[in-house]
Amino acid sequence: MAKVIALANQKGGVGKTTTAVNLAASMAATKRKVLLIDLDPQGNATMGSGVDKYGDVPTIYDLLIEDKPIEEVIIKETSGEYHMIAANGDVTAAEVKLMELFAREVRLRNALEKIQDQYEFIFIDCPPSLNMLTVNAMAAADSILVPMQCEYYALEGLTALMDTITQLAKLVNPNLKIEGILRTMYDPRNRLANDVSEQLKQHFGDKVYRTVIPRNVRLAEAPSFGAPAMYYDRASSGAKAYLALAGEMLRRKEKTASVVA
Repeated sequence: MAKVIALANQKGGVGKTTTAVNLAASMAATKRKVLLIDLDPQGNATMGSGVDKYGDVPTIYDLLIEDKPIEEVIIKETSGEYHMIAANGDVTAAEVKLMELFAREVRLRNALEKIQDQYEFIFIDCPPSLNMLTVNAMAAADSILVPMQCEYYALEGLTALMDTITQLAKLVNPNLKIEGILRTMYDPRNRLANDVSEQLKQHFGDKVYRTVIPRNVRLAEAPSFGAPAMYYDRASSGAKAYLALAGEMLRRKEKTASVVA
């Protein structure tokens, strides 16, 4: 069964979509079967995967609102070698229409149950706000990966996110937990970044990934070419960092599996 990981942070601009696209591509490069779900109406993960959100493509709206079978909305040809469910501006309407539907919090979870045995990882790129789409992601996920910058306001946002996760766990998913905290756009020359990084490690311990994602021009450029960084510039520090993150996550997964066994 696939491990379902939601990438969430209520603060925008922390590298959430960059992480979703590049982590999915890195996992796919290790020959894992990966599905990336774009839940953000901006559709940035869709465009960054080489899928034209303005074209005639099925989207998460068709799945959640129109009840299209999930097999019919999965796009199998992407620039990152993973499968994906796309998003575009129509998804904004889904936020409103979900409120009118039965079992609105678990529509994504119910849909994923049908194909969960076909993948090893399912990543969900959440919108940077708490709405019914985010609730669906949290209800469907096994865990949450939190990308964050090491700055003061990001630390405040993390506190708010932890409160949200606690509340949602009570309401829709009692098994929901933190997968890990990923330090993004990291500059080791910045004293505040180092201070916040230390605070994170003190508070969250081994939930903080050893891998850090550096500030990297290639990571910023890659989406405009519709490709993950590893297919735009494999030698870039950003591409290497996400490959390292994938390796770290796989080692953690194997370690957890051996402990359970």
